[in-house]
Amino acid sequence: QVQLVESGGGLVQPGGSLRLSCTASGFTFSSAAMNWYRQLPRQSPEKGRELVASIGRGGNFTLYGDSVKGRFTISRDDSKNTVYLQMNDLKTEDTAVYICNAVILGTSHWGSGSQVTVSS
Repeated sequence: QVQLVESGGGLVQPGGSLRLSCTASGFTFSSAAMNWYRQLPRQSPEKGRELVASIGRGGNFTLYGDSVKGRFTISRDDSKNTVYLQMNDLKTEDTAVYICNAVILGTSHWGSGSQVTVSS
């Protein structure tokens, strides 16, 4: 079955950097667009989950949420079935659970998430 496993979260000071990884299995990774979402604290999934970044097959496109443009970079390594999110110049408002997502044959699959906390 489809599995998405995130890693790389943690506690970082404002202005710092982190790199998240999401390793996928159970589908043809190179054929799938991949997404990073984040679940904001103290908000329900319906209201507090926002798209952070997306990358197309082979990296043919990337797009970013307005709040992270110029600071975050999404990339992928199809040989490792892994998508990355490089996060620079982190702000306290970036604190969230970051969740990997793939839509396979019309079904959305989610990882369990990785906590990122930005605090001094």
